[in-house]
Amino acid sequence: VQLQASGGGLVQAGGSLRLSCAASGRALSTYAMGWFRQAPGKEREFVARISRSDRQTYYADSVKGRFTISRDNAKNTVYLQMNLLKPEDTAVYYCAADSEQIHTRNQNGYEYWGQGTQVTVSS
Repeated sequence: VQLQASGGGLVQAGGSLRLSCAASGRALSTYAMGWFRQAPGKEREFVARISRSDRQTYYADSVKGRFTISRDNAKNTVYLQMNLLKPEDTAVYYCAADSEQIHTRNQNGYEYWGQGTQVTVSS
């Protein structure tokens, strides 16, 4: 499966962005999906995950209550709605696909990755 992330940009603190991750080559419903991010000089970190059926979602503590992950299997797309953005949310955001059903925050558990989209939050 090929993943294409989009929707990043420059936004002021307190603003919102919605990231999209479009899949091609295979039905997205086959995979649990995750979002990760990597800030300059830092390691890539887990942000959110949604199960294949979208009945289960998981979030990093740093984004809980502000970010929402969702999916539309009919459109083969996963979303990350980001509200109340903070300067510390500035990073390149990546979507990733996991064919296993057991929840993991470990990036090594995800087989396929998109190219990343830059999110910059100004103070």
